[in-house]
Amino acid sequence: MSQFLLTVKELSSFLHVHPMTIYKQVKSGRIPFVKRNGLGIRFIKKNIEEWLEKGANRPPQIPEFLPKLDIPLEKYDKLRLKGDSAVSKKKQRWNYGDYGVFIRKTRSGVKSWYGWHYEKVNGRRRRIRKVIPGAMCREEVVLVARKRAGEAFKREHGLKNRKKDIGFCSFSKIYLEGYIMNSRRNWASDGYRLKKLTEFFKDVELGQITRSMVEKFRDSRRKAGNSESTVNRYLALLKKMFNFAIEEGYLEQNPMRGIRLHSERDTIKDRILTEAEESRLLSESSDRLRPVVKTALHSGMRLGEILGLRWANVNFSKRKIKVEKTKSRKARFIPVNSTLFDELTRLEKEAGRDGGVFPFKSVRTAFENACRRAGVKKLTFHDLRRTFGTRLLEKGVDIVTIQKLYGHSSVLVTQRYLHPDDEVSREAVELLSEKPAEGSRNGEVLTRIWPAKRDKSSERLPTTLFSMN
Repeated sequence: MSQFLLTVKELSSFLHVHPMTIYKQVKSGRIPFVKRNGLGIRFIKKNIEEWLEKGANRPPQIPEFLPKLDIPLEKYDKLRLKGDSAVSKKKQRWNYGDYGVFIRKTRSGVKSWYGWHYEKVNGRRRRIRKVIPGAMCREEVVLVARKRAGEAFKREHGLKNRKKDIGFCSFSKIYLEGYIMNSRRNWASDGYRLKKLTEFFKDVELGQITRSMVEKFRDSRRKAGNSESTVNRYLALLKKMFNFAIEEGYLEQNPMRGIRLHSERDTIKDRILTEAEESRLLSESSDRLRPVVKTALHSGMRLGEILGLRWANVNFSKRKIKVEKTKSRKARFIPVNSTLFDELTRLEKEAGRDGGVFPFKSVRTAFENACRRAGVKKLTFHDLRRTFGTRLLEKGVDIVTIQKLYGHSSVLVTQRYLHPDDEVSREAVELLSEKPAEGSRNGEVLTRIWPAKRDKSSERLPTTLFSMN
């Protein structure tokens, strides 16, 4: 053996380890070595001795996920699994509570460092022993065993490592591309709101955003002229974004917690198209717009549903329309009345059954011009959908049927669409002033008010069916 340069085999014999361990140390850069063309890997004996001396005197480093202790590592040696001495002929053991270290010697005298920790497996807490390959001293094995014990504790209790702080602009891009664009079809409005949010918060870290900052953003939107319902859309988007950050490990709690949204009761629209306005609007509409307006008034479909309607979804034999591309992503069926049936039949004869029923993408300009020429003010195309449901309610249709035609998930949503005329409300109140005829009973009055009400007294089951005999 040379006095200064050592080969891999000579160093493995000198350190009493396997040659593969030396190669692993070289690959990870943990052991000093030299490499020259034609010589291969060599080790300077002086550098190896300094490396060993430095490793023996190195204090153990405590990972960030565990609290730092002021107790020296040597004092833990008094806690051992058995016996007063940590040294035995075959094994050495060090117990540090939920984890520990021990050495095993082979018959040839080669030492192997092992670390153990407790972990819950199949509902039972068991001790897991694993060899620490490449470990040169006890301090290195303690670090690995301590880290494994911490990871097992987090898995057992469902804890997640918090990721590094990230700026609002950077995370908004992740939220837009990783969540909104994949989960929502109409994400353009949320993309616009997210742009306004990034202009306000800029590069502020998510963990530094407080409730007062959110309140300042609310005030800035009010000063910009946004309505209360529009501000609520911004706050709802911000709340979902923070919840997504919590799931991804960037936040621990939502700074929107405790912030209440504005009441939207005053923002409910009650614009209903009257019959006189309807006749003027249809007369001023173009040949392309008129069937779209009639479809909205007689089916209650949204504008996107109407423009996306295809002839394959129109069943003339059963007089039904199947609406597939809905807001709730649930298909619904709408009956076709005689007026709409005649209109669709005329369109089919003129254009055929190829492609869509209405082969154009937008009617906004044509609708606004028709309203201007007809003198119909403050009317949006969505108001035609409200007119559909309100007219059904005035004709005596129950609200559950209207909910089904609308495709709403709750009757409460349907109530926001229905606004009966004042004349209908006045007639309903006048029913209370009517006096029953002389000799009539209350049942006759109820039958006159609700003629469709069915008498279920004759449908009662006989009491003999419930008798024990």
